[in-house]
Amino acid sequence: MLTDQLYAALSATDIADLVNHGKVTAREVVDTALALSAEHDGALRAFTALWADSARTLAAEVDAAVADGVFLPLAGVPIAVKASEGAQSVQNQRLVAAGCVPIGATSVPRAGTGWQTYGSTDRGPTLNPLNPAWSPGGSSAGSAAAVAAGLVPLATGSDGAGSVRIPAAWCGIIGFKPTNGLLPARDRAGLNSPGVLTRRPADAAAYLCAVTPTSPPVPAAGTPKVAWTPTLGYAATDPEVAGTARHALHRIARAGMCRLVERPVELRDPAPAWTALRAGTPGRSTEALIAANAQALHGIFEEADLIATPTTPHPPHGHDGPGARMSVALTWAFNLSGHPALTLPAGTTPNGEPVGLHLVARHHADTALLAAAESWYRTATP
Repeated sequence: MLTDQLYAALSATDIADLVNHGKVTAREVVDTALALSAEHDGALRAFTALWADSARTLAAEVDAAVADGVFLPLAGVPIAVKASEGAQSVQNQRLVAAGCVPIGATSVPRAGTGWQTYGSTDRGPTLNPLNPAWSPGGSSAGSAAAVAAGLVPLATGSDGAGSVRIPAAWCGIIGFKPTNGLLPARDRAGLNSPGVLTRRPADAAAYLCAVTPTSPPVPAAGTPKVAWTPTLGYAATDPEVAGTARHALHRIARAGMCRLVERPVELRDPAPAWTALRAGTPGRSTEALIAANAQALHGIFEEADLIATPTTPHPPHGHDGPGARMSVALTWAFNLSGHPALTLPAGTTPNGEPVGLHLVARHHADTALLAAAESWYRTATP
């Protein structure tokens, strides 16, 4: 019997293994996910809608396929879908083809606001499962909250400036943005990449295999070389946040899982170029900024396999917003450059606030990035 406690402890790959081997049915898993969501989401407000009927119908189809001997890599895995992309997006269709069962739409910010690090529902704002006084981040707010609360093991998101990585960091989970272009962008500028939120890096790797049409390359062997920067050369990062992320990286290095290299990481603030591209008004200054950062990153990746930063320059803010702080300061440079990026839980500040360790890899080194995350994630959090 699949208890609520057992379900919440299972990863997406655990669930698929159980369903593919006939130890539990997709219908049973989905019924458990729906029941937990109905019970707990009244207070959490991660979902804007639950799709019980369609989820049960799809779960029955998964069970029938498995009974016919079809192997589905994510058989019976309940997923939450970012409301702004919907169930018909490319990544969600490919996840369904791999056996996933969407159970509902998750909250995003309401239109017309200047800050996007929160989620809105008709019942009020989405709460952070770690502390209801905090925002869960955004814009993939409900997806992060649903995964962190154990309602689903995997949720889809989209990341135009950090919208997968920021909520993952603030909810203490994994957030992964693939190399731009691996999946169709969700905006004309090509900044907004589909992405995923999970509790385990292995589930993010399973997601990548499911949504990319070709097999990813085998990760390079050896100990990754990592260049650390708390600011990227321009961000006003809180010392407590920088210190927590740095300590996580040093724990990983002391365990022999990476080698730190003394390589400065100095980029130009991407804000003007990002804003111009998003508005559809790029000019020569936009091109010059993008080219300068591309050249700088090329040089860094000649000496290092990964760049490490805090995921955000400050801890989660309250539901009244971040004020003048730029939550995206350390993430949106890599929407502009297109590099794959991932956040790991890195522990908490002295005040108990969650911090993410942000890892960035070379273009199309997504698998190597995920392999490092899988190796490191138990060590990153004290």
